[in-house]
Amino acid sequence: MFDRATRMKLRFATEKGNITTEDVWELPLIGDNDMSLDAIAKRVSKEIKEGDEESFVEAAKPNPEMIKNKLRLDIIKHIIKVKLDEKESAKKRADRKERKEKLLRAIAAKQDESLQQASLEELQAMVDELDE
Repeated sequence: MFDRATRMKLRFATEKGNITTEDVWELPLIGDNDMSLDAIAKRVSKEIKEGDEESFVEAAKPNPEMIKNKLRLDIIKHIIKVKLDEKESAKKRADRKERKEKLLRAIAAKQDESLQQASLEELQAMVDELDE
């Protein structure tokens, strides 16, 4: 998909002008203007729907711009999926880090003879489990 886009020198129209396939990776998922993945995906999808006229009499002629728009949409969808996956992974890492820090504080409190409901061994096992 990306090899075809780069060979075709595929560009994506925005309100600030055309951008390259590589530049699309830098766009935010959503935004207040036309410079977001969501806005570009909506516009390209609309262009595909409007340009997809079907004739029941004449044989369909390949439309080069329609082919480019479908490739544009596939690329944008892929980039959106990758960015959403990265966002979810970062959230999971942050949650695990927060949980580990909390357990380490509880271990320190236990070592300082503060009362905790779990034993030191149980807390240590929880920390070890998070490291797996």
